[in-house]
Amino acid sequence: MVSEKIINLVNEQITKEQYAAQLYLSMSAWFYAQDLEGIGNYFRVQSKEELMHADKMFDYVNDVGGKIILNEVPKPPHEFDNAQEIFEKALDHERLVTKSIFNIVKTANEEGDFSTTSFLQWFINEQVEEESSASTLVSKIKMVKDNPSALYLFDQELAQRVFVPAAGN
Repeated sequence: MVSEKIINLVNEQITKEQYAAQLYLSMSAWFYAQDLEGIGNYFRVQSKEELMHADKMFDYVNDVGGKIILNEVPKPPHEFDNAQEIFEKALDHERLVTKSIFNIVKTANEEGDFSTTSFLQWFINEQVEEESSASTLVSKIKMVKDNPSALYLFDQELAQRVFVPAAGN
């Protein structure tokens, strides 16, 4: 049986995932406004992935008989100075999400809650991928600097990203 403490932590994580979706959508809007539709696409897909994560957690709470409580999602920032700042903020945010998921796993382990630990393994693996990808993109945007040709190529690269729902969804 999943404790109320774990249910509360997962409910909080749902809100964090929904916030991440809003944050990435806000970042996407900034890039669209700069006529960088490819990078805008990247963050729009990222936003959809975060909503998928929230949905997976929503379903888990429901499946284990917990009470789903949706909290208010804070308004994300919408003003940014430049592309590098956005990618760095995205990496920082992924690190916060990882830390939060690790906290739930730690608590579940302390409680002997193997079902939650098992469920969250997918998210742990996903966060490894998310942080790696975000870190690589920070490195690439730093290489671009003020080179319009490099920015154009980077934008074209990120335009190729498509949303692929996780297996089981």
